[in-house]
Amino acid sequence: MDHQMLLKLGISALLGLIIGLERELKRKPVGLKTSLVISIISCLLTIVSIESSHIFNDGDNITMDPLRLAAQIVSGIGFLGAGVILRKENDSISGLTTAAIIWGAAGIGIAVGAGFYTEAFIGVILLIISVELLPFLITVFGPKQLREKELILQLKLANKHNIVETTASIKEKDITIKNIRIKDLDTGQLYIRMKVSVHQKRPTTEVYYEIQKISGIRSIEIENV
Repeated sequence: MDHQMLLKLGISALLGLIIGLERELKRKPVGLKTSLVISIISCLLTIVSIESSHIFNDGDNITMDPLRLAAQIVSGIGFLGAGVILRKENDSISGLTTAAIIWGAAGIGIAVGAGFYTEAFIGVILLIISVELLPFLITVFGPKQLREKELILQLKLANKHNIVETTASIKEKDITIKNIRIKDLDTGQLYIRMKVSVHQKRPTTEVYYEIQKISGIRSIEIENV
């Protein structure tokens, strides 16, 4: 076997390992093994595609596109990425970053298979910086909107007359109300569902205890978006 091919597969495995380790540490659905498989097989198919174009050529003229198989990898990975994108009950979408990283692992494998080693290493470095270092810098130095996290508050009030006082008390506790939904309950109580934002470093438990102190609230449920 050509040592160059072994080198390419080894490098793609190493870079896939780095990408997968980042996902594994965050306990994401697509972790170490999946990223390794995607990177290695993408590299292998790229090698096969390039080598096949030279083997099955018409004399000195290459009649087959060297990256024909590699082009299909990009579209094929989309089906795998779609499987990790989830819509939660609160209408929030999760898994987009993981889906993008799956696509990125395939791209790294293709780059290595095509012989672009330096570009592949730089790509992995920039990818890790983008998903690890950049979010941290944004939470420290970014604008206020990017330094906040969203929460879903579900409250039950004793009666309708407490709505204005309750929302005013929530705002006084440095909690921004983004939208609100109100529903009458058969028990005579009032159900309120709010999407609010607080500082990124503020513990959810602290928000819970602060709201618990507001009079007129019968029950509280808080969920991170």
